[in-house]
Amino acid sequence: MHFLDFEKPIAELEGKIEELRHLSDGGDLNIADEVTRLQTKVDRLLRQTYSKLIAWQKTQVARHPERPHFSDYVGALVDDFTPLAGDRLFAEDRAIIGGLGRFRGQTVMVMGNEKGSDTNARVRHNFGMARPEGYRKAQRLMSLADHFKVPVVTLVDTPGAYPGVGAEERGQAEAIASCIDVCLGLRVPLVSVVIGEGGSGGAIALAAANRIYILEHAIYSVISPEGCASILWRSSAQAEDAAEALRLTAGDLLKLGVVDGVIDEPLGGAHRSPADTIAAVGDRIEDALEELRGKPGAVLREKRRDKFIEMGHKGLS
Repeated sequence: MHFLDFEKPIAELEGKIEELRHLSDGGDLNIADEVTRLQTKVDRLLRQTYSKLIAWQKTQVARHPERPHFSDYVGALVDDFTPLAGDRLFAEDRAIIGGLGRFRGQTVMVMGNEKGSDTNARVRHNFGMARPEGYRKAQRLMSLADHFKVPVVTLVDTPGAYPGVGAEERGQAEAIASCIDVCLGLRVPLVSVVIGEGGSGGAIALAAANRIYILEHAIYSVISPEGCASILWRSSAQAEDAAEALRLTAGDLLKLGVVDGVIDEPLGGAHRSPADTIAAVGDRIEDALEELRGKPGAVLREKRRDKFIEMGHKGLS
């Protein structure tokens, strides 16, 4: 397992447990009892550590390479997933994957950012950073879902939209703005979950939804802590201070009214028990779709727009 900097004491204990499991009982030492004792200590240390994470540490957890990614959620929650590719204008963008499938018996259009789980996959998916064609593909798929009265589910996990020269030349800002406009205009339920990083307009392009949820240790912000620090302090070394100022944690976002709910993660983060995390996300999506089912399209659209007009008042009043 990949351990974060603040998890070093936990890593040492789990290393000892792994060593003991390869030993045979002998002398005065009962291996099973010792493993149980150390595991209890690990659980206690995990609980203490994760109950008081600062914003920068939560950012590290949100970026943990072993957190479940979009493909993991789709593989576990969506049957008969059929990916739909291309924006019909320029190219296929692999940072955003989308398509039709059946979620717990209901047909949905599901899409989201895929970061990739190893080096080759990360390069192939551009680390989850979409180009304009990715956002135009998302617009096409959402419009298709709207036409056939199919609910839309989006899973957000991106540092932000890709800032390359080519992306800017092809209209990155317009593509993001139009994607947000399509989200706000849908007459079908739209449910979004921030499963890792929710970075800038690249995230909100998929998350201008009726219901927005966030995992306990995920983050959602107008800019990355490093980017904010580079602008304000001219140095990314101040990223920890920037993370605190940005109020990007799930708890802060709930207080500000930016998200509708926080989904608890297993002890030690989603990466320690991906299956439990995916199941919890699935349950929340199912509840949200059930709540929104049957509501007139005009009402769904109006409530969604009102939600974003009012956003932020809750935390400032």
